[in-house]
Amino acid sequence: MVSAFPRYILVAPSGFKESLDAHDVAHAISAGIRRAVPGALIKAIPIADGGEGTAKTMAAATNGHVVPASVIGPVGQQVSSHYALLGGDAEGTAVVEMAAAGGLALVPRDQRDPGATTTYGVGQLIAGAIESGVQQVLVGCGDSGTSDGGMGALKALGAAVLDAEGREVPEGGTHLKQVDRVDLSGLHPAIREGSVKITLALNPYNILTGPRGVARVFAPQKGASPEQVEELSRGFDHWARVLTRDRLPSAAGIDFSTGAGTGASGGLGAGLASVGAVLMPRFEALLDSGLAGIDLESLLAKADLVVTAEGAIDFQTPRGKVPAELARRAGEHGVPVIALAGTLGEGARGVYDIGIDAIASIVPIPMSLEDAVADGENLLREATERLMRTLMLGAALAETGLDRRGKW
Repeated sequence: MVSAFPRYILVAPSGFKESLDAHDVAHAISAGIRRAVPGALIKAIPIADGGEGTAKTMAAATNGHVVPASVIGPVGQQVSSHYALLGGDAEGTAVVEMAAAGGLALVPRDQRDPGATTTYGVGQLIAGAIESGVQQVLVGCGDSGTSDGGMGALKALGAAVLDAEGREVPEGGTHLKQVDRVDLSGLHPAIREGSVKITLALNPYNILTGPRGVARVFAPQKGASPEQVEELSRGFDHWARVLTRDRLPSAAGIDFSTGAGTGASGGLGAGLASVGAVLMPRFEALLDSGLAGIDLESLLAKADLVVTAEGAIDFQTPRGKVPAELARRAGEHGVPVIALAGTLGEGARGVYDIGIDAIASIVPIPMSLEDAVADGENLLREATERLMRTLMLGAALAETGLDRRGKW
């Protein structure tokens, strides 16, 4: 290894949706670096972003533990799920990973109808966490397969969502337009009385309604047709009006239509905000709160290079995704950032403007999404090795000079 090559490398990725969690991604990247640079000093810290793997990552980082649970999944069938009870300085906090009960990975590809899926299981996890005796429940919002505005979660927590005839409204965002009122008299006492704090770690750019509302931006990714997108948009407009009227007093002043984070996880943000949940930018909640068990700023101060990763890098990356946040924080320390991705999509070049110095796809040849997901760990390891060897060559050229045999 030449002396100009970075010696201290911080590996700080998020997970690859439906393929690898953040811990597995960090392990694969570290292995690829060691293949190319055996002498590198690597610090790997999986970054919990609220999506898949968040609960397990935070439990491991704080010496907590994962609690298994069986809940109603997004398509109405029982699924094996979990939440985490954190340890150390974070004791008394539970982490509920929305994706573990309502994630897209739990929706079979032939059943991807965002108008029908439910967050009921998310509410069950929150209720279970509250019953464990914690003072705070942190809900990670990411990788959702639902678009019900949090209606299912509210039901699981004791609310009654009723139509004009006083009948329970069926599950799914398609039925939001039928809601006449939300009766919170049966809501879990700890939530109604405010004895437990619920915080949602989310992307604040995600709002419930309007041209940039969650239906138009994310419902197509969950299988919605153009007609369904418009139906869901109208349903969310109506749902926002109902929540504004029927919310708990502790939710006074919230803009349920376009407030920051109200559209998170298919509108789960708006639904839980109506019963007093705090909507917080994900990295404030997960990194700056001290609950994650890591001191990212100290690690960045020591690093020569940051390698981060995410499933897709595209025009959405600057809007609250892990690589963008790492680049922002690393830039304050003058540390260069490389980002690996499963795919490089539309607008990927825009990430150079936010401080990411180089990007690379892990897919070397055309292949199906299914094959890429199945072989994600190997692809990531090999892509990292290729990238590191390229960096080593660049460092060697910079040190020796290109004109050693005379000017061209």
